[in-house]
Amino acid sequence: MKEKEFLMIPGPTPVPESILQAHAKHPIGHRSGEFSKIFMNATEKLQWLGQTKNDVFIYTASGTGAMEGAIANTINRGDKVLSLVIGVFGKRFADVAELYGAQVTRIEKEPGEAVSAEELRQALEQGPFKAVTITHSETSTGTANDIETLIPIIKKNNPDTLVLLDAITSLACMNVAIDQLEIDVCVSGSQKGFMLPPGLSFIYVSQKAYAAKENCTTPSYYFCWQQAKKALNDKTTPWTPNVSLIVALEKALEIMYSEGLENIIARHKKLRDRLRQGIRDLGLELLTADETASCAITAIWPPEGINVPDIRKSFKEDWNITVANGQRHLKDKLFRMGHLGFVCERDILTGLSALKAVLEKLGYQQNIQIKTTA
Repeated sequence: MKEKEFLMIPGPTPVPESILQAHAKHPIGHRSGEFSKIFMNATEKLQWLGQTKNDVFIYTASGTGAMEGAIANTINRGDKVLSLVIGVFGKRFADVAELYGAQVTRIEKEPGEAVSAEELRQALEQGPFKAVTITHSETSTGTANDIETLIPIIKKNNPDTLVLLDAITSLACMNVAIDQLEIDVCVSGSQKGFMLPPGLSFIYVSQKAYAAKENCTTPSYYFCWQQAKKALNDKTTPWTPNVSLIVALEKALEIMYSEGLENIIARHKKLRDRLRQGIRDLGLELLTADETASCAITAIWPPEGINVPDIRKSFKEDWNITVANGQRHLKDKLFRMGHLGFVCERDILTGLSALKAVLEKLGYQQNIQIKTTA
């Protein structure tokens, strides 16, 4: 039954029926009062979600577009940037900064490892840096940097350093307190914890980041914050947006607001822990230690003698469940199961039961049990 397809990947993620219905409505004019009302309601709810009074811009773009917008508005050629690289997407943020001419210093970790406080302190001694790029939840490994520890270290070392945070798979899943942590630029995307199809990205901008923009000579047009700010003051967007997705975004944020931020964060922690315990009950090993585990995605090593393509194929053909492969040098070496957005305990138990059946079909002999109680 193809209509029963279920995504257990880090994006796109499952979308609630009510959001799909909102998305399917006939488009409205993006310069109309009706759209402005929807747009501003979504903007205010985005501020609530990010725990901030900072402006937030909604772009028709991927998360990578938001990364580029963060760099293009703040970094001049020759500026020194420190990048905390714990996987594919941390590397991407660093690569974008280098493309724009920054002198990038990288803290590069092995897959599954996060950056420690001491490693950050030592790296900051090579500064001062114009900016530090940080991945909160690394999608490629399911590893999370401890931003509540790392960001205050940056601010204490050099209050003028900009913190550019990739919260693409953490916002709407994990605690991202933008104002409390003094995050200068925070980026995210619609197809993750927001329970939306791909196509929107979000950029939160602090006053210090605006000041950096004033002194930035790097050309920028589509992602220019001055254009975006002018349009926001007029309760709209500078360019034609994906109107249907913004209508759906308003609905998604209403659902999240009704659930409550603390409950959203607690739910994702509970789902992560339930999945990780279930994986261990199956006798499998996890890439990331508990203390650095993301609440959005979990990376899993296959049993010896069973390969990842066969696991993913059986998930798809036998259970209509899609799980993710590893990325880059981890491709076909591990698989990843997403637990972010429109996901509940029933989905985790379904995924674990399907994994048990997949492994048994592929010849895994260990006596494995799935616990159905907390």
